[in-house]
Amino acid sequence: MPHIQQLSSHVADLIAAGEVVERPASVVKELVENAIDAGSSAIVVEIQRGGMSLIRVTDNGCGIAPEELPTAFLRHATSKLRTAEDLARIGTLGFRGEALAAISAVSRVDVLTRRPEDAVGAAIHGEGGHMEPVREEGAPEGTTIRVADLFYNTPARLKFMKKDSAETAAVAGLMQHLALSHPDVSFKFIKDGQEALHTPGDGKLESAVYAALGREFARTLVPVDGRGGDITVRGFVTAPVNGRGSRSMQVFFVNGRFIKSQVLTAALEGGYRNQLLKGRFPGCVLEVTLPVTAVDVNVHPAKTQVKFAREHDVFEAVFHTVMDALDARGGAVSPVKPANQPVQNPRQDFFQSMDAKSYREQGAKPAAAPSAPVRPVFTPQPPKADVQPVFNPPPVKPAEPARPAWNTEWRSTAKVADSVQPIWPPRDAVKLPQPSALGKAPASVTARPETPPAPESAPAPRPFVPAIPAQQTAMELPGQETVMPAEAPWRIAGEVFHTYIICEDGSENLWLIDKHAAHERINFDRLMAAKEPPMRQTLMQPVAVEPGKEDAALLLENLELLEQFGFGCEDFGDGAVLVREVPADLDAADTAATLEEFAQKLRTGRSLDEKREALLHTMACKASIKGGWTSDPAELKVLVEKVQSGEVRYCPHGRPVVVKIRKYELEKLFKRA
Repeated sequence: MPHIQQLSSHVADLIAAGEVVERPASVVKELVENAIDAGSSAIVVEIQRGGMSLIRVTDNGCGIAPEELPTAFLRHATSKLRTAEDLARIGTLGFRGEALAAISAVSRVDVLTRRPEDAVGAAIHGEGGHMEPVREEGAPEGTTIRVADLFYNTPARLKFMKKDSAETAAVAGLMQHLALSHPDVSFKFIKDGQEALHTPGDGKLESAVYAALGREFARTLVPVDGRGGDITVRGFVTAPVNGRGSRSMQVFFVNGRFIKSQVLTAALEGGYRNQLLKGRFPGCVLEVTLPVTAVDVNVHPAKTQVKFAREHDVFEAVFHTVMDALDARGGAVSPVKPANQPVQNPRQDFFQSMDAKSYREQGAKPAAAPSAPVRPVFTPQPPKADVQPVFNPPPVKPAEPARPAWNTEWRSTAKVADSVQPIWPPRDAVKLPQPSALGKAPASVTARPETPPAPESAPAPRPFVPAIPAQQTAMELPGQETVMPAEAPWRIAGEVFHTYIICEDGSENLWLIDKHAAHERINFDRLMAAKEPPMRQTLMQPVAVEPGKEDAALLLENLELLEQFGFGCEDFGDGAVLVREVPADLDAADTAATLEEFAQKLRTGRSLDEKREALLHTMACKASIKGGWTSDPAELKVLVEKVQSGEVRYCPHGRPVVVKIRKYELEKLFKRA
């Protein structure tokens, strides 16, 4: 039987250090918070190799007394608490007294400090928790702490560290939060000799937001300021039209401390009152101030979680402050559209994808010249006396063989006609006008055109080249005979809410099919079975995506994986990723949201296979038709065929695709059985 014995102090210190020091960002957090508590007005943080080889924090605070330097590196030694009652009213960032002891136990530490009243500074050196005697040295006012060779004596922890770029991104994200939480302090962050962040320290939150999060994000913010009793809420939130693909840009502070709180997140998102698109999230920089006795920060060693004594009051304060600020600016900006007008699939691509092999086979065939320049389907009409829709679609000419593919500029203002022309028109439908003897067009052509010409400012859409749908047997190919398909043993009765397909079969069953979930499953299976990389489209104008410095670092670490999915990305600097190429079946307008969601999936995936499958989920979802879009009958037919054949039952996330109701169950609802 093993014997029970007390661990040595060295081993105990290493275990305790693991609870406080998880990575270089943990060291920076503890040291910078101590510098803020010391009354510093300027703090400089410098790291090398993500903080693994060097972390240096310099401040101009009150300094440390020479005789107290050895005591500062003992466990549970602090100047911020005296009695147990003080735990109920913590007003400082640090209070545990474990940071310096934990850091010195797993690194080599040097401290140089001087108080304003001292003529000479003091220095101390330590390795692995063993501190040398204090010595006198010249030093400026304040404290400089140098941490080198982190985890040099704990190889078990060292092997779990991420790449230097990931650790650097974690420190950069931490410095952003610290700079935002204390706009009255000037922060400078230097990584590998390059300045990455510098805030003015003028006490203005907007200045800190501009310096830490960038100009583009700052331009989307709406100021908020409210009070509920002794709870004050101030800061900025993003406008509803500027929703983001993840919650990575939600930054909350409670009494100057960065925290993660489900209560504050729910209150923030509740304040938008369904003003955001599904799958989009608001961003914010919110400071919640309340009495120190009303919040417990002694919950977790990382000090990023708190408990509120009056959780409901905090929720109400944040909720009403955000809601009132958005209502004051007019709420969400919605495009004007006629009533009862459904949202049409803006891409009109019959949700077809073309692999590289199909493209090569089809690319050898010469493309037929169109009879007329491709025009946008919708042309703005002058207003009339009676009430008219904003857009009046002109008659669709059957002679136009191509339709626009990437009409992203129409997404919010225009509606594609419900009657969609076939992808490939009959051969005899295209008739070119014959020139007259004088070389002029016939009179029927020179007369008043049937369709008003498009404005010169309207861009000409790029013609879409779809894959040949398997179900279009009416189109004749060389060496093929047209075979009429057998009548299906089911019938599509219609579509409700532009989301669910109603179908009945010969066995007296009613089928309700979620068309988005069904199409998502089809796309996912296709991507899983693909043996070649997807086709790409080069963006005419590269898109700069700013998911945050930590998420940007994750994306840049997985550039090869993104390349396999059809994304051509590169580092744009300062937490931004420049996208030059996207998959062909992805709407270019969804680029930023897709990459932000990618970053979330990469953060949770452990193995390469898990990351790859998570990315496939996102790609399948983004390339699918959306609920609320009007679909062509041929599209609905393809989806129903897949469901009826048994190929599609569940979406990639496990949600059911179809609900089947027997005729007997339906009659019971109406008391007929």
